[in-house]
Amino acid sequence: MKNILAIPGSLRAGSSNHAVLRYIQNLVPPGFGYTIYDNLAKIPPFDPGNDGESPIDVIADFRNLISNADGIIICTPEYAFGVPGQLKNALDWTASSGSFSGQPTALITASTGGQHAHEALIKTLGALDAQLNPNTSLLISYIRSKLASDGEITDSATKQSLTALLDAFLTAIG
Repeated sequence: MKNILAIPGSLRAGSSNHAVLRYIQNLVPPGFGYTIYDNLAKIPPFDPGNDGESPIDVIADFRNLISNADGIIICTPEYAFGVPGQLKNALDWTASSGSFSGQPTALITASTGGQHAHEALIKTLGALDAQLNPNTSLLISYIRSKLASDGEITDSATKQSLTALLDAFLTAIG
């Protein structure tokens, strides 16, 4: 069984990003495990002085989840024209471990605008050596207008784009 780790950039369980990740979860075919990581809030501020051979448990667990996954999907909002701090912080903790190195990765930025966070995360994931390609990268602007009040995606073009991204991502996983 192949395992997919989905990381929401929003800490709020009812966020648009969680809705997108749950939508994708329903598209994943049999033979794949799919876990949404909900512990970003527990990751302490990145401190290179504390990034040694034996990191604290929450950091070690996060790195292991990434290293042991067959692929990573990140879905994030944009906050104040940038990457949400807690997501960027968590990614910083993976730099020295090489957890993302060679990992097939999909990036979805779903926000009001999103282009600034999307561009920044493409650079960050590149620095982490994540395997991201244009077919596994998607910017969904004005996401709230594409969701029903219960979080269901209502926009057919968004559904098609997410299906195409997932197909490309599953191909990248192999």
